[in-house]
Amino acid sequence: MSYWAHFRVWRGDSEKGELVDYPAEVNEGEVVLDIIHRLQQTEAGDLAVRWNCKAGKCGSCSAEINGRPRLMCMTRMSTFEPDEVITVTPLRTFPVIRDLVTDVSFNYTKAREIPSFAPPPDLAPGEYRMQQVDVGRGQEFRKCIECFLCQNVCHVVRDHEENKQAFAGPRFFIRLAELEMHPLDVGDRTEAAQDEHGLGYCNITKCCTEVCPEHIKITDNGIIPMKERVVDRKYDPLIWLGNKIRRRR
Repeated sequence: MSYWAHFRVWRGDSEKGELVDYPAEVNEGEVVLDIIHRLQQTEAGDLAVRWNCKAGKCGSCSAEINGRPRLMCMTRMSTFEPDEVITVTPLRTFPVIRDLVTDVSFNYTKAREIPSFAPPPDLAPGEYRMQQVDVGRGQEFRKCIECFLCQNVCHVVRDHEENKQAFAGPRFFIRLAELEMHPLDVGDRTEAAQDEHGLGYCNITKCCTEVCPEHIKITDNGIIPMKERVVDRKYDPLIWLGNKIRRRR
C-alpha cells in the first residue's frame, strides 16, 4: 500500500542553501534512499546525493534524517508515521559540496597519518600464524564501512574546528586499537594515539557507538582499552620505574 509523505530536503552549496519541501510517494518496503531517488526522477533532477551499494556496506549515503545521523539506504520508511515530516540534511560536521553531498576528505587525511600494519621483520609473508582467539578482539573493528557517522557526531570534531589538526576521531581510534591488539603487529601505537592523534580529547560520551550501523562497540572495546594502555604506560608508578631502570641499564 502506498501513501504520500512530506519530505524536507536541504538544497544548496557551501555558500548558501535552504530546506525545500517535496511531496513524495512511498511504497511498502522502501527506504529513505528510494524516496531520494524518486525525487530525483520526478521533482528535483539536479538533486545531488552520494550512494553506491544500497546495501549498508559502502557507507556512501550518510546523511542526517530528522536530525539523527543515519545511512539513507538502511533507514526504512516504516519507522516514520505517514503524516510525519521527514527532514534530510547533509552531515553537519563536514563542509557541504552540494545538496546532500559533503566533503569528507578530512577523514582520508587522517587515515594516511595512521602507520600501517607492522609485522615482525624476520617473518616473511605467508608465514603468519595466529589462533582465531588471538585475532577475535581486533576483528570487530574490521567491520567498519567508513560511513563516518561516528566522526560526524563526535563533538570534538563537530564543534571545535581548532581540534581537527590534532584529533583523529573515533573511526581512527578503532583502527589504532585494531593494530595495537593484533598479535603480529610490533608497532607501538599507544604513545602515538595520545601524543599524535589526540586520544586524550575523547571524553567517552559513546555517541559514536550509538550511531554505528555495524554496531561496533567503539567506546567500550576500542577507545577505553586504548586509554587504559596510555594510563598504564604514562602514569603507573611501577611501569614508570621499570622503564627508568631499563634505560639506565
